[in-house]
Amino acid sequence: MKSVYLLLPLFILTVACKSLPVNDTVPATRWKAPAHLKPGDTVLYIAPAGYVIEEKGYMQRADSLLRLWGYVPKYAPHLYSQYYIFGGNDSLRHQDLQHALDDPEVKAIWCARGGYGSVRIIDHLDFSKFHKHPKWLIGFSDITTLHSLLHQKGYQSVHAIMPISLTHPNPDRKAAVQSLKDFFEGKDLHYEITPDSLNITGKAHSEVVGGNISLLVSLLGSKYQINPAGKILFLEDVGEYTYSYDRMLYALKNVGYFDHLKGLIIGGMGVKKDDDFIGETIKQIILKHVKDKGYPVIFNFPAGHVVDNRTIILGKKAKIVVKEDKVVFEQ
Repeated sequence: MKSVYLLLPLFILTVACKSLPVNDTVPATRWKAPAHLKPGDTVLYIAPAGYVIEEKGYMQRADSLLRLWGYVPKYAPHLYSQYYIFGGNDSLRHQDLQHALDDPEVKAIWCARGGYGSVRIIDHLDFSKFHKHPKWLIGFSDITTLHSLLHQKGYQSVHAIMPISLTHPNPDRKAAVQSLKDFFEGKDLHYEITPDSLNITGKAHSEVVGGNISLLVSLLGSKYQINPAGKILFLEDVGEYTYSYDRMLYALKNVGYFDHLKGLIIGGMGVKKDDDFIGETIKQIILKHVKDKGYPVIFNFPAGHVVDNRTIILGKKAKIVVKEDKVVFEQ
């Protein structure tokens, strides 16, 4: 029994450490940016999560955009595969993702859509060829899993619209499309957005990390968990009840996600239905956790599951200025 008591402090320390954010394997200052794209470069489509419906036409719209901008679209071998809700079974999706990482001619990987399934195919990927020929990964929603994976490998990636976003042409998407074009051309990103009355004013300059809340919570405690300390955290989601947001935000709060940020950006936060199950709005829930932290907070940032889904380079430093009359994001 004495040996049990001797081990008890070690056990308590181990449990306590598990509640802390897992450190990035690569310091933020070492996150590398793959080379900027040049006219004639190849952009490969993959479907690492949900399946792609060819008849919907959004891949053809994506093709038109890329060709108009001077790039060459390429399809992963199993892009149109379907297995239940997935874009092919796990083996096929893993093959396509590995192919995308390995192909030296591919300069960017543009995920065709989100959905669910990326987490099922990331455990046994080989990055040896990717390290020799790094490339950009573009997408959002379920693709947050792949962004987190690439961060652990030391690379920046791109939170932006996907081909499925082009299913229905929408003039309100013009700024989002332009922001992706600006990224492709290596231009600085500059957004001035309408301030929200609940914003917390201030300035910040640091790397942006984050993505979809549901995916970030699902990665807590794993080797893919990001460490937002000292960074600007970006969060977005859609299709959740208010109580689900409350539960997920408490999960992030309880592991210290909000304690040492430089800033917080809240993008689209779509509610599944107009409910009042807990008597608080999502903004009120968030402010409850961060209002006394001393860093700026932006609400209603145009990114995430919204039509105007502006491009954000994850892992790259950004400057945010939050005033009562103006909000500026520069990257």
